[in-house]
Amino acid sequence: MHSRSPRWMGLRLSVIACACCAASGSMASEGGGLAVYADGLENFMVGALPPPGVHFLLYGGSMHYDKLRGDAGESLLADFKVDTRLLVPRLIWVTDRQMLGGQFVLHAVAPVLDIDFRANGARFSQSGLGDITLGAGLGYHASSALHYIVGLDAVVPTGDYDRDDPASLGKNHWALQPFYALTYTQPSGLNADLKLMFDINLRNKDTDTRSGQAIHADYSAGWGLGNGWVLGLGGHVFQQVSDDKGPNRAQGKAQALGIGPSIRYANADGWLLTLKWQKEFEVRNRPEGQQLYLKLAIPF
Repeated sequence: MHSRSPRWMGLRLSVIACACCAASGSMASEGGGLAVYADGLENFMVGALPPPGVHFLLYGGSMHYDKLRGDAGESLLADFKVDTRLLVPRLIWVTDRQMLGGQFVLHAVAPVLDIDFRANGARFSQSGLGDITLGAGLGYHASSALHYIVGLDAVVPTGDYDRDDPASLGKNHWALQPFYALTYTQPSGLNADLKLMFDINLRNKDTDTRSGQAIHADYSAGWGLGNGWVLGLGGHVFQQVSDDKGPNRAQGKAQALGIGPSIRYANADGWLLTLKWQKEFEVRNRPEGQQLYLKLAIPF
């Protein structure tokens, strides 16, 4: 469903949260919008490949934004609210093939989104498939506690897009995202995870605009209780490193910092559950809000 107001024609504040898991990569987008990747989506165990075979992960979440920040951190609109709900299935194939000392892995992410955008009396909403992410990587097990993955994701513009609709499900451009994911895990004691990503955005042909490149990371740190549970903190860091280019470019580089409580449960049968809530701070040139994310690994 769509509704339109002339004051919003040309404003690009698309709030898609595709995951990719890796997938899912985030970038500041033209017009000051959010990225194709839901910042902070990943959590504990992000850098540890499961055993060879096909594995299914399911991400769910809710994102609420109630401020639009400018270049100095000022609030740009008195009436601004965006709610995004996402359900993101992810299929992972861990092969038996070894390359460069690592285990070759392929994955695909297909986010389903429900977006509700309201600002200054105007309202837009859409539901459906967002931009799909496809990726490949190499996984390493340095020890029983230390694991890491290096890889490359590609975000494919499959989501519905309208340049005049700020609730568009897709970003209408390809993006490449090299990534590095690291996990340190032990049943009792310190657990820590980091997923570092760099976004290479290609041009949106409908607006002749190319969003700036960005570096960003999801992180978690906690303490294992010895019974499958880990309690700690998690969040994300985002920094745009190059300016948007084109007629629909944002006025400055985007940045954000998120932090909040994070928990994990895992058992010997291969079930994994993580839950994270995060609040954003130090936001510039993009929406500011809070997010709640769940990740479930289902063995089969």
